[in-house]
Amino acid sequence: MNLQEATQLIESIRVNLAKVIVGKEEGVNLLLTALLANGHVLLEDVPGTGKTLLAKTLARSLDCTFKRIQFTPDLLPSDLSGINYYNQKTGEFQFRPGPVFASILLADEINRATPRTQSSLLECMEERQITIDGVTHELEAPFLVIATQNPVDSQGTFPLPEAQLDRFLMRIRTGYPTFEQGVHILQRFRQNNPLEQTTAVATAWQIQEIQQLTAAVNVSDDLLAYMIRIVEATRTAPGVKLGASPRAGFALLRASQGYALIQGRNYVIPDDIKAVAVPVLAHRLVLQRGPGSREGQAVELVLQKLREVEVPAEPLPATSGGRVE
Repeated sequence: MNLQEATQLIESIRVNLAKVIVGKEEGVNLLLTALLANGHVLLEDVPGTGKTLLAKTLARSLDCTFKRIQFTPDLLPSDLSGINYYNQKTGEFQFRPGPVFASILLADEINRATPRTQSSLLECMEERQITIDGVTHELEAPFLVIATQNPVDSQGTFPLPEAQLDRFLMRIRTGYPTFEQGVHILQRFRQNNPLEQTTAVATAWQIQEIQQLTAAVNVSDDLLAYMIRIVEATRTAPGVKLGASPRAGFALLRASQGYALIQGRNYVIPDDIKAVAVPVLAHRLVLQRGPGSREGQAVELVLQKLREVEVPAEPLPATSGGRVE
């Protein structure tokens, strides 16, 4: 697959999403970026802003297996991974796979499950595999976890630990629609739900090809150094207990490559890095005032570092005939 074919396929997915989702262009771009970068997404916003609808629409747009699981305090790790059960008819133990055996897993309200259940996703998200009763099972490719959580309601929730947050490539917030978008939403959903008419426009194999193309997007050494300067700046900032890790730097690289590709380029520019820096880095920072102050202050801190760190000036690399070399 070359750059032109990939751009056309990405645009067809974006158009499919626009048939259901009103506005939220930047949120859609970031979600597609995570998909191309083979990373996981945490959709965090107040209830009723379309987090689950966005995830379902993306799943409908791809010819991949999709599973949704509602996280609750009584959810067990085996409810996610599956179990070995004794089949009385055959007299043998058989494996019944859980919802993690899907290309796209929607973990709704993930912070309502206990830490034990939350941690059961760690191996899946990082290794793309899961071990059950000593047997390792490979997960489908592509494998994307889209988790949602409500940042306002803290009653009956278990905040995600830093190790779990670090597994998400991005934390995305879409926010409330504007007045015009609100009217458009009512008009669009007045008679029926457009999600029911949504059909797949890309196969799992095509997504894997685009992910390989994303990894080959060119990034100059100057921009690699620019990314590391941003990451290191978060570690030395006043009021920061834990700054961005080396894993965060790698996430910033992959996300920048994905964002460049959805813009139709096979090379990264500084604007790509700036566009993904907040959703990639902010949720990984731990401030000295505690987790409760992480959200808004961490976002402002990343924005401040983007203003302070000098942007390298360099000529744009030449494309290679529409194909990523």
